This record gives sequence, C-alpha cells and structure tokens, in this order.
Amino acid sequence: MGILNITPDSFSDGGRYTDLDSAVRHAMRMHHDGAQLIDVGGESTRPGSDRVDAQTECARVLPVIRELAAAGVPMSIDTTRASVAAAALAAGATVVNDVSGGLADPDMARVVADADCPWILMHWRGHSKRMGELASYSDVVADVRAELAERVSDALAAGVAAERIVIDPGLGFAKRPADNWRLTAGLPELLTLGFPLLFAASRKSYLGALLADPDGTPRPTGEREAATIATSVLAVAAGAWGVRVHDVRGTVDALAVWQASGRPRLVATVAGSR
Repeated sequence: MGILNITPDSFSDGGRYTDLDSAVRHAMRMHHDGAQLIDVGGESTRPGSDRVDAQTECARVLPVIRELAAAGVPMSIDTTRASVAAAALAAGATVVNDVSGGLADPDMARVVADADCPWILMHWRGHSKRMGELASYSDVVADVRAELAERVSDALAAGVAAERIVIDPGLGFAKRPADNWRLTAGLPELLTLGFPLLFAASRKSYLGALLADPDGTPRPTGEREAATIATSVLAVAAGAWGVRVHDVRGTVDALAVWQASGRPRLVATVAGSR
C-alpha cells in the first residue's frame, strides 16, 4: 500500500502532493513501482494535528481519486468520516482505511456494509490531539488484540461481511516506542483473531528514536527508509497481509529478495477489493 497524503501537514511528506498533478504523478509512480493499493488521505493524523472539516477533506481527495480511477489505479480512502468514505467510494476508491476502527463516526459501518467493500479497522483510542495521554496498557499486545476484537464484533453486528475486514494494530497511535516493538513481536498473537493484518510503520517516530544520534537527536523522517523496509519484511514474514509505506520501490525490492530466498509467495489480494 503506497501512501499518498494530500495534506499540508502530514509528518513526513506534508505539502509535497497538494496539487492535482503532483498527487496523480506520485500515485502513478508508486503504482508502477508495485503498490497494489494507493492509500489516499486528505487529513493528517500525526500526533497533535488539527482536524479539517469534511468539505476540505473531500476537496483534497476526490479530484485525485477520479483521475486515478480513470487510469485504473486501485485505491483505498484513508478517512475516519463516513461522508468522505462514501464520496470516495463513489469516485472510484474500493477500500476504506479507517484509523479510528469505526469509532470516530457511527455511520461508517453502514457506508461500508452498503458498499460491500473491504474495511481496514485500526486500533485507536482517540484523535491526534490527545492520543499521547491514552498510551497506557497492562499488556499492550493483549489489550490491542482485545480492543480490535471489539471493533470487529461491532463491524460484524452492523452487517459488514467477515471476509471484508482487515485489522491494523495502529503503530504510533496512542503507543509508546516500546509498545510498537512489542506489537511487532506480537503479530502472530494478533493474527489469531483470524483476519488479514495491515502493518503501517513507515517512517514513524519510534524508528527515528531507535536510530537516534548519540546526543539523542532522532533520525530525520526521510532517513528512516532502511528501518521501515526492515520492519515491513519482518511483518510479512510473520504473516501480515500488507504493509503501508512511503517507499514502494524499496519495499517491493526487499520483499522480492525475501521471496527469492525460498519463503512462500505473498498473497496479492485479500479481502476482495471490487
């Protein structure tokens, strides 16, 4: 899954793809490099970020989605709002990637069920402004598993088909660095829920902290690609359905090496995008 942030303030690439031409060009490049989904988002969810309204979010993403759909590029819409998801699906997106796991908007389950599209449910405890204060766990792997199970149960109760559900442990969202590493090691336990899992570690701050200079200065976001690729290979080796990344080509290359080493081939499509 290639990341396309059409925002001025995303933590890594905010402001780089805010006009239609640059956004479409970047998405086409990622698709050419091997991204099986382009994840289109119009609202930053970095820690501390301010929200934008639904109209702004739609104005950012819908023209890009229409252009990419016309070119045959498969897309997910990265949003927590049902109205934005519905508009994006109508414009040509085929998957909803909801970082709130359905908690931010009670209408999201109805939109997804009506569309019969895949729904990525991320572990989430609150919006970006307050996620830091919510990073408290007795056992992060067990707690995240239990809370994801609740999100899945609610989705099923709302009429979403089980085969349309993908889970995401929410690395970096109300998680401390140690929590992210425990979740990475605990992917097999999360997979016992029985659903495909998306792993989204790309360029996140805990990788910057791991690679910090001797004086404690975190590695800049643009210099975290090798670490991101390493986490992606670890995740796929553990059984992840997909990885959400900024550097598609480097990740595809690394996974090709992993496959060539005799590991099982990756499954190209899960959850059946339409």
